[in-house]
Amino acid sequence: MQTHSMEYNQLLKALLYLPINAPQATIGNIFIPELLKTLGYDVTETIPNFATGNGTDKVDYAVRRDTDKDIFIHTKSNPYLLIELKGRDTNLSENSTQYKSTVSQLKRYLLAPNCQSVQWGIITNSIHIQLFRKHGKVIHPCLPCQEITSDNVDEIVQNIKAKIDTPQKALTAAIYNNKGGVGKTTTTLNLAATLAYLGKQTLIIDFDPSQQDLTNSLALKPKEDVLYSWLEDKASISVPPGLSFRLNFQVPSKDTIAFDIIPSDQKLMELGEEELRQRIKISRLRQVIEPLKYQYDYILIDSPPNWRLFSQSAVYASDVVLIPTKHNSMFSLKNAAVVIQRFIPEIQTKRNDGGPIALPIFYNGESITDAQIFTAQKEIDKIINKAKTDTLNPIDLTPYFYPKYTQANQSRHIFNIPSYAHIASAAFTRIPAVYKNRTAYEHYLALAKEYFLQ
Repeated sequence: MQTHSMEYNQLLKALLYLPINAPQATIGNIFIPELLKTLGYDVTETIPNFATGNGTDKVDYAVRRDTDKDIFIHTKSNPYLLIELKGRDTNLSENSTQYKSTVSQLKRYLLAPNCQSVQWGIITNSIHIQLFRKHGKVIHPCLPCQEITSDNVDEIVQNIKAKIDTPQKALTAAIYNNKGGVGKTTTTLNLAATLAYLGKQTLIIDFDPSQQDLTNSLALKPKEDVLYSWLEDKASISVPPGLSFRLNFQVPSKDTIAFDIIPSDQKLMELGEEELRQRIKISRLRQVIEPLKYQYDYILIDSPPNWRLFSQSAVYASDVVLIPTKHNSMFSLKNAAVVIQRFIPEIQTKRNDGGPIALPIFYNGESITDAQIFTAQKEIDKIINKAKTDTLNPIDLTPYFYPKYTQANQSRHIFNIPSYAHIASAAFTRIPAVYKNRTAYEHYLALAKEYFLQ
């Protein structure tokens, strides 16, 4: 017979006591205190109507554990968790208009000046609840948006508590576009090198066995059979010896900078797609890198330009997908749209936790004129309009192509890494371009700040 804690019993009692159409204030008085107790927080660790520091914005609840010398309600500093509460008349079922609005509201609070230390956010109306994780500037779902019932409330809250109490360190990002020649490998390498320069513990994975460009660009030899056996062995996720290799670089005015790589694997290249699928599930990469997520700040996966086992596995393993494009390649823009509209939702359905999410596209490694920008914008507008009117899967791609676009500010700015000779020539020296040239470093530092660093 299953037994429940006193906190759970009180939470269940509060849930059952709520009126069918309970307003926000009633939920805040009855349900939220018991939810916080079940998550392990008490009244001295909770501040209602917390000022985020962004104008007059106030989040409904900010939460952080007290320490011996720091009582949160006294210092009101360094919150850890934010909760945005709605009444039961607000529809928080996933993909509803009110759900999207509430998620946007929470994201704004999470990135506000007084919330720099926050790592988690929750939206709830006592009917639905969802947990979001913040890693630097990235905010992504950590659990699916779930309907709360008397039968599942214990499991839901315990899952949230487990995530909050034992947070993973790493953000995992697949560098992917279904179109080749957009600079995925160059982006992976130089972004990793930049993050390492900034003191972040970083791992890159060459998950494109056919080309092995990331491995070759660093003058490494593919492993004979290490990564394959790790993926194929269904009984263990223990990291095998010799899986990764530490790269050390001497950089002027800096100590030695290092980051790690899991090189490509020869056996993965030799086996065909059908045979690989019989031996390796697309969920396996996500499973085996789980222990590594507590060691690194960032795990970047270089992915092949197709939608087969390796690219599907890379996207499945990731929290976010970073999508390089070319402004002068209509196909790279169309393929980016396919990734966002079809491929990522396909993986989200398989994972059933809300992830991964797509980051906005960026232009990668080409000089660009105003006339070319205008031509690209016309093509993007066609892509956006076609996606909105898709009969099977309508979606608004505007935030992924024009992330700064609003009705008040109709900005069509797309982040751009311009063409630069030292970035391309660095491949011959087997040293990341950002360690050889200051301008190249500034380009990738801007990329890191645009997408990852708060």
